[in-house]
Amino acid sequence: MPRAWAGPATDALSTCLTDSTTGKDRKELARWVYAGMSAHPEIRNLSKVTGEARDGFDRGMADILTRLLTESCNSEAARALEDEGATSFEIAFGSVGKLAMQELMSNPEVEAAFGGYEKYVDPAKFEAAFARGR
Repeated sequence: MPRAWAGPATDALSTCLTDSTTGKDRKELARWVYAGMSAHPEIRNLSKVTGEARDGFDRGMADILTRLLTESCNSEAARALEDEGATSFEIAFGSVGKLAMQELMSNPEVEAAFGGYEKYVDPAKFEAAFARGR
């Protein structure tokens, strides 16, 4: 049965992975995630990711994954797999994904795009909704 917690070996793998990925690696990871998400039928029409581009992102991700697990963090990966199971990889790479997203979200243009909805929010409704509890 897979474990859904991060033990010390998973923590060590997470640290190694985040320390061993470059900004370029994290951007490549974000591109790969975006390309994968763009395959969803509900949002496919919002993206111009081609099959050829997706294949390139898959190759880049495979290269990063291979380097990290077989070279940079090999001993940490082997220990995590042995001590805490395959779920440790999911948890550890989740840390890398979170870091990649934080890097992208800190870009001023991305921040502005995610804040665009604010001009359509009715502050009076929020004020009324949260004033009830006082």
